[in-house]
Amino acid sequence: MDVFECAACGTELTAPVARVALPVHTHYGAWEELHPPLMEPATYAVEPLPTGPPWRLWEDVGAEVAAQQGVFARVYRVSFGARNRIVIAPGDSRSMVLIPEKCEGYCRGVDGRDGPNLACEGCGDPVATRMDDCGMWQMVWLEPESVVRRSAGPPSGPPPDWSDLERPEHRVPPVESDGSWSRRWEAAVGVALAHLVAVTDDRPVSLPAGSVSELLGHAVGQCLRIGKNGAWSLELGGPGIPLQHPRPDVLLVPRHPVTGAPWRPPGDEGAVVPLDSGVWAYLAHPQETSPMPAAGVLPKGILRDDYPLPPRPWRLLTAHRYALTDTLARLPAIRSPRLRRFRED
Repeated sequence: MDVFECAACGTELTAPVARVALPVHTHYGAWEELHPPLMEPATYAVEPLPTGPPWRLWEDVGAEVAAQQGVFARVYRVSFGARNRIVIAPGDSRSMVLIPEKCEGYCRGVDGRDGPNLACEGCGDPVATRMDDCGMWQMVWLEPESVVRRSAGPPSGPPPDWSDLERPEHRVPPVESDGSWSRRWEAAVGVALAHLVAVTDDRPVSLPAGSVSELLGHAVGQCLRIGKNGAWSLELGGPGIPLQHPRPDVLLVPRHPVTGAPWRPPGDEGAVVPLDSGVWAYLAHPQETSPMPAAGVLPKGILRDDYPLPPRPWRLLTAHRYALTDTLARLPAIRSPRLRRFRED
């Protein structure tokens, strides 16, 4: 566990937190909606890429300078904010107060457009940025130059690992309680699709039967041609799933809960597409989700079949537009002629 302190005066600015992978949906929410906290309690993540203000227009930057900022395709504006900013849940922040003149937002909260809007109570230095406006996950970004990390002792339990993906609570259902598609799923599909387009170089793909095709088929079909003959084969891969022989052209695999690195079979160097571990876990281990377990005279282990059907969205699942385009812009492969045409189309 770690605690972050003010670099100027040593005031503790967070509760004890443990590092996990940066969620793939960090920068992608739904417009005109209030969102829950991005991070789970007692966790933090690090964004290695530049984020936040100051921003510069593409026309003023150019391709060479943008590439140094991790952007390889034309975008409206490029961030020149700090690298390695630390994100925590608002509830894990300590000893920080809002800076009123820097609390601008669109309509329902603050969006950090003016830079750090939280100051250390101990010395008054700006140290973090609270963001919770509509379309944003609730989060607090600690500025890397303004804080220092101190060890707060060992974690209360073993760190998350591949085995955690089989736990029921790790699975993220694709549908919200109101019957709409999960915002996390939409963002995760957008990010995964960008990687799939990159590894296939905009060539046709074939999808496996089952949950992958049923849930992701429409979104994939909006970006790539789906076919059989001559198409790149895509299959679900990951811990607990035997690797097929011959190996599929592309494996849809989970990201590690802590490092964010994609899972790979031992000694394998083939193409993989990383997917949000909670979304992957649902595809790989959907299991029974009945809210009404067996009772009365029913035998042990039998589930009732008269519980309400799960909510079904009125439309097919699609990828979050900006999760797809922003991720593509940050992949060096986008500079290939085929993918440049794909992104322009």
